[in-house]
Amino acid sequence: MNVKCDKLVMAVLQGDDYPDVVMDLNEHGFYVTLLNSSGGFLKKRSVTILIGLEEGRLEEALQILKLHAGGRMEPSLQSGGAGMSSLPVQMLKGGIVYFVLNVESSGNF
Repeated sequence: MNVKCDKLVMAVLQGDDYPDVVMDLNEHGFYVTLLNSSGGFLKKRSVTILIGLEEGRLEEALQILKLHAGGRMEPSLQSGGAGMSSLPVQMLKGGIVYFVLNVESSGNF
């Protein structure tokens, strides 16, 4: 199987978001490599996914990432302090940091 690969997307997303991202990418013919990661970008448990693809399919892959793991507002409870009840607030969840790299050469053995 010879697949043209001239771009590499390296995307860091929250650990909870990756199953839907990977499933949708696979359903659209993208193959990913998962790396467990941690660090400062998202300040939470994260997963880094690597996607090798043709430049013509780059926007399609980025749209799938945004659909399933893009930043979104979700309800959450914030503690009101000692003896006070929790207050419902909207908090930003999800989010992606991604890099698109040019691939000089690729191949399989």
